Amino acid sequence: MRSPKGDALDPKGLVAEAYKIEGITPAECRSIFLDWALNVQGDTAAAITVLLERHSPADHPMSQVLREGLVVGERPRRRGGWRSRERP
Repeated sequence: MRSPKGDALDPKGLVAEAYKIEGITPAECRSIFLDWALNVQGDTAAAITVLLERHSPADHPMSQVLREGLVVGERPRRRGGWRSRERP
């Protein structure tokens, strides 16, 4: 069995392999990204930035998914709770 290739930014080598797969779809890249994000240690935004610099094809689906990973979503707000159920 081969040992997984990678480094601290891409522990399993998933992102590097995604760039080698010809005809990979954005959905497949998102799946790879999720697996990568669950296994990377430290600041993911910094890791994504380095990975984008490392892998040059800007029009590759994995590059698009990585750029989407840099977008910070709005923090979820709490809705409801006991005050919303309290009756006057």
